Amino acid sequence: MTQRFARVMAAAAVVMMTVACGAPKAPTEPSPALPSIGGGTAQVGGRDVTVYVPDSYDPARPAPLVVALHGYTSDAKELETYLRLIPESQRTGFVYAYPDGSADAAGDRFWNATDACCAFSSRAPDDSRHLSELITTMQARYRIDPARVYLIGHSNGGFMTFRMACDHADQIAAIVSLNGAGWNDAARCEPSGPVSVLAIHSSADETVAFAGGDINGVPYPSADTTVAQWVGYDRCSELGRDGARLDLVPGLPGAETSVRIYQRGCEGASTVQAWTIEGGDHVPRWGPDFAPAVTDFLLSRTKAGR
Repeated sequence: MTQRFARVMAAAAVVMMTVACGAPKAPTEPSPALPSIGGGTAQVGGRDVTVYVPDSYDPARPAPLVVALHGYTSDAKELETYLRLIPESQRTGFVYAYPDGSADAAGDRFWNATDACCAFSSRAPDDSRHLSELITTMQARYRIDPARVYLIGHSNGGFMTFRMACDHADQIAAIVSLNGAGWNDAARCEPSGPVSVLAIHSSADETVAFAGGDINGVPYPSADTTVAQWVGYDRCSELGRDGARLDLVPGLPGAETSVRIYQRGCEGASTVQAWTIEGGDHVPRWGPDFAPAVTDFLLSRTKAGR
């Protein structure tokens, strides 16, 4: 989400918006516009997706796939200017896809992630299926390692990464959610296997509250509850341990981000980590260490049995 989110949400509380498109189309053959090397934008399943293929990509050697999901009122290209993952694709060799969500009546893009966020109409696209089919399309076009498929999302995109881990654990090794949340009702998430999770939350988030809250009267869980849910889903057996603090936001004093790690006993060698940005807001101004840190977390995880 961009900083427009709070204003748009206030309007949505009064007037429910109409989604501009219906259910996604069935997956199509990969478009010739998808690049062999470098960047390009094409339509997959009736929606735009921008793909970046690093110079090191070799069709004879399986590569990781990272899919990045923008927030409500944002879009894929704006997200990349925020996360800056293209240099990480070049550094580490992953194929990178960043798709656009559907547009509502006001032209704002969104993901239908949970009942709280962010399809504010009874006509809600099946984004879980759409993104699963996008992953399948990427695997058909490129030599993707099925054990190293990852998602990262901000705000509404963070909600959507949790939804994907719930619905498509068989496809996904790990996710990073930045200032997002999952289902408030933990029973609505039934992952078929373990997924490693990095949940990053800002303690002073003014939009998706650290302590939990609601959007248009529909509740979403707190940061602590979100992490506890995934500790349970992954069947971790420990209380967790503290990791070294991180300095990810230069505008905040010191090493502002605390790290809590749950790993012992987690099924399938998965892990759950909670990074808390003390004093951080909804759209932190990242320093140069952020993108490498989240990339290294993702690429350190491999899907067991794939």
